[in-house]
Amino acid sequence: MFRRLSRWAIAVPVALALAGLAGCGSGAPATSGTSASASASAGGGAKEVTVFAAASLTGTFTELGKTFEAAHPGTTVKFNFGSSATLAQQITQGAPADVFAAASPATMKTVTDASLASAPTTFVRNKLQIAVPADNPAKVDDLKDLTDPKVKVALCAEQVPCGAAAVKALDAAGLKVKPVTLEQDVKATLTKVELGEVDAALVYKTDVIASAGKVQGITFPEADKAINDYPIATLTKAPAGDLAKQFVDLVLSPQGKDVLTKAGFEGP
Repeated sequence: MFRRLSRWAIAVPVALALAGLAGCGSGAPATSGTSASASASAGGGAKEVTVFAAASLTGTFTELGKTFEAAHPGTTVKFNFGSSATLAQQITQGAPADVFAAASPATMKTVTDASLASAPTTFVRNKLQIAVPADNPAKVDDLKDLTDPKVKVALCAEQVPCGAAAVKALDAAGLKVKPVTLEQDVKATLTKVELGEVDAALVYKTDVIASAGKVQGITFPEADKAINDYPIATLTKAPAGDLAKQFVDLVLSPQGKDVLTKAGFEGP
């Protein structure tokens, strides 16, 4: 009845002319998250699953989202990419989400400790590299070069996973670096290098690969002592619980692993 009255209110002449057929028509397809939810609640096929994921998963999860939508016609995958620490805070403050994929166990623990997720699964691991502009103007060759005060360095803030990993790597090397900027996620840190605003940054290997040649990556041995595990979990209050589980299943499937390893992620 609500749909019938809504159409009548929008187009009175048409509704009057076709009053006898008013109950036979179907509503227009959903074109937004709000209309998709309305359609789903009214029995339509359109549904939405919301995934909160670490910024370093942007490329791979966007691809997997398209794969999921193709396999589930009428379903939309909505992403919120950013710092895992920020995403965890948003979830604990009540932001509606179905899946959380974090760049560290510590940020996932924030959510599990609040009883908002349970039994997370580690699905990939990631390793740091030194990212420098394609022409490497500061001639950075190794981690020690980042201690030179003439070299402008960007790091992730320590409270986010890429920043915590950088601290571990530098401690393992016995080095102290004074960054000119501390960014809130790895994508923002890498952007500083891409724009030539800094001479080097510590970011994930996957982000160097995703830059498609805009930066070059330099490996260093201490990165092996600062590898980040990435856990994923469905949220206990997920509005789309069944779809959430199916999305996690895709990430953990051979197809999901193939997408992730091609992007430079390592197996757990």
